[in-house]
Amino acid sequence: MAEDSETKPGNTPGKKGWLRQFGMNLAGPPRDREELVNVLRDAQQGDLLDIDALWMMQGVLNVSELQVRDVMIPRSQMVIIERDASQDEILPIAIESGHSRFPVIAESRDEVVGILLAKDMLRLAMNGQDAEPFNMGEVLRPAVFVPEAKRVNVLLKEFRASRNHMAVVVDEYGGVAGLVTIEDALEQIVGDIDDEYDQAEGAYILRQDRNRFLVRSLTPVSEFNRYFGCDFSDEEFDTIGGLVMHDFGHMPKRGESAVIERFQFNVQRADSRRIHLFQLVVLPESEE
Repeated sequence: MAEDSETKPGNTPGKKGWLRQFGMNLAGPPRDREELVNVLRDAQQGDLLDIDALWMMQGVLNVSELQVRDVMIPRSQMVIIERDASQDEILPIAIESGHSRFPVIAESRDEVVGILLAKDMLRLAMNGQDAEPFNMGEVLRPAVFVPEAKRVNVLLKEFRASRNHMAVVVDEYGGVAGLVTIEDALEQIVGDIDDEYDQAEGAYILRQDRNRFLVRSLTPVSEFNRYFGCDFSDEEFDTIGGLVMHDFGHMPKRGESAVIERFQFNVQRADSRRIHLFQLVVLPESEE
């Protein structure tokens, strides 16, 4: 009798069955990226992947197609420090911005001479009156420059190899086009990354009026339940965005809305891969 293919050497039991569940064509692998994405979406709809895992896998695929110009902080939004600035002028900028690294310029934004780390400034500030006169040159770190056409996946590899967290983006003429950080690149895969400063500046839930709120997609379901006194399950979805996405059944666009129990979720901000922000309306019981 022919040997069962499920138990041949190299085949673990149930492997073909798992692939069938996953939606894979056993005659061969997906022929292009679009087919692969469709397989992943089928897997999510079959509850083999949760929505957050699907987003991250799509992000990994998309990041190789993105260029640095697509994710950088534009030149006009850069928080910079002038090379001739004094310690008393620099500290308020560092405190107000909440950033940990700052490009230092000479005469203009096209002349970035280095990177200043906030921790170096804090060390000087803690020395107080005993500190020597501030010398920018002693604490300045070398700046890394990358072209705006560089692919984001290549940039991530370079960040990892060099242990740099920031690079200055230059255009084809050598002028400064913007700034890119390792956080900007990683967010294309895992979504918004918020540090302690971000949390303080922008809470998960912002009340607009009595029954209207702005709710970030990354709000934990447990936090949403605590705030609104409801009991959505967090066993299947960690974030309120995942829960609402499941209810939509597709990637919604701005302006689409869904009603779940006594809450109307209106999509305020979204891209091709994920929802970022909802406007939430708490409905009267008669409108549920």
